[in-house]
Amino acid sequence: MASFTLQGIPVSRGIAIGRAHLLRPAALDVQHYLVAQEQVEAEVLRLQDAIAQVHKELQAIWADLPQDAPTELGAFLDVHALILSDPMVSEAPLDIIRTRHYNAEWALVSQVDELSAQFDEIEDDYLRERKADIQQVAERVLKVLTGSANAVPRSDGIDERSANMIVVARDISPADMMQFRDDAFTGFVTDEGGQNSHTAIVSRSLGIPAVVGMGNASRLIEQDDWLIIDSDAGVVIVAPTTQVLDQYRERQSQLLRQKKKLSKLKKTPAITQDGVEIKLLANIELPEDTAHAMDAGASGVGLFRSEFLFMERSGHEHKLPTEDEQFAAYKAAVTGMKGRPVTIRTLDVGADKPLEVSDHQILNPALGLRAIRYCLSEPQLFMTQLRAILRASAFGPVKMLIPMLAHSMEIEQSLALITQAKAELSAEGIAFDAAIPVGAMIEIPAAALSLPMFVKKLDFLSIGTNDLIQYTLAIDRADHEVAHLYDDLHPAILQLMQMIVSTADKAEIPVSICGGMAGDIRLTRLLIAMGYRELSMPAALLPEIKQAVLNTRLENLQAPLKRILRSFDPLQIRELLAAMEQAG
Repeated sequence: MASFTLQGIPVSRGIAIGRAHLLRPAALDVQHYLVAQEQVEAEVLRLQDAIAQVHKELQAIWADLPQDAPTELGAFLDVHALILSDPMVSEAPLDIIRTRHYNAEWALVSQVDELSAQFDEIEDDYLRERKADIQQVAERVLKVLTGSANAVPRSDGIDERSANMIVVARDISPADMMQFRDDAFTGFVTDEGGQNSHTAIVSRSLGIPAVVGMGNASRLIEQDDWLIIDSDAGVVIVAPTTQVLDQYRERQSQLLRQKKKLSKLKKTPAITQDGVEIKLLANIELPEDTAHAMDAGASGVGLFRSEFLFMERSGHEHKLPTEDEQFAAYKAAVTGMKGRPVTIRTLDVGADKPLEVSDHQILNPALGLRAIRYCLSEPQLFMTQLRAILRASAFGPVKMLIPMLAHSMEIEQSLALITQAKAELSAEGIAFDAAIPVGAMIEIPAAALSLPMFVKKLDFLSIGTNDLIQYTLAIDRADHEVAHLYDDLHPAILQLMQMIVSTADKAEIPVSICGGMAGDIRLTRLLIAMGYRELSMPAALLPEIKQAVLNTRLENLQAPLKRILRSFDPLQIRELLAAMEQAG
């Protein structure tokens, strides 16, 4: 077989080598036929039984989650269980069987196709990718109905006959990924998905090489084909030559040796060769993630995404976490960091991460009611969170970060509610840090262009580069047809980043980066040359970034930086960035 290369969206780091294992969608095996009137209720019962069995499967997977499983997996299993219970999935197909006499599989696929078409009309990238969750839940039901379980075989070696396995599929659900926990599974390739898909999120959490959004990879790749995943480049090499295979095996070995070497830097401060300290912090989702942050040697938590506490609520008595529940979580994170600062972002939900309970229409585009806009429209919900964060600040250094601010009135209203929460706690005799720093998330171009309004009223800034880039360039990162236009080195982005740090420095207000750019080693020297002194990232990326800082001499970067900022030629910017790597 002739070798060929496929290009997709890289969503994790590393190299995987193995044989292809194709997961065939159960929907392709669906038969379409009409059932007789006297068989309709039996067909309804067949579908109900299949749905009940999938509920049991999800509960069993949840119960068997190992303690070291990524926290996102539990959240995604909760989402799938909720979808399975939704009348649009569990009841509507039964009506189709009764009214149209479709067989169970046909009725389910028809309903899911209709729901999928509705999701295709949604502008927001995160919400549109939730279509995949509905399809994945339907896949599990269809597998029960058709008996096509598509179990993944286990393998122990990497020899010619029992190679490590790379799963190739249209898409992979979080529940299905639980069968890939053993060493046989080394990577995966999917036709669908983007940076925000569950496949991407879980792959990063597990540290597994993956490339998504490949379009038709599952049709071009055949069972047992040898594959190489270069997930740094977003490339999959099919049927590689012996020479290419040997080259990538050597690169794999180098990466493993490098990882072991980097682990020794845990207690080493991140200081450049000319004596400038760079604080490297960790992004976390749940309190228990602080263990990984400490193990990686993080100087603190630069972003605690508090919305995960609100979204994992199936099985809880309360639809939303109470003040005491939130306080316990925030306190656990603060004490877990053992005196290192924890920055807690207030609730960032809305269009892309809807709550289960809300009086608001949840299918808003990314420009709708979300983040601080949502919180200010629900002041009681916001006040409950503010009180919980303030209470936790009595147990260690805490910073409060407000997302998606753009207007002066939003800043004033947020600060007024914080003042009110402090007054309530004082009246009740409850301890808190009266001088808790309050900062703004800079992720909207309007905020970046009106920073004087922010620095006068707030204590620090933190840049969410993912949204800042997406809003500035009007690019849907999850859409693989335009994902190539998402560019963190676009001249407009570089100008905004330089302007933000310059304004913050003049105002003597701290500024950090907690978005994707902070964890991209290609950009480390560029960012610290601009003047950024705090970078927050997934804990797994921290050792590599620390090594880059330790090998940098800032005085050598100023001339290349000036040339980069003067250029508006994308190719020249990349050439100059490469030159900066040599100069550092």
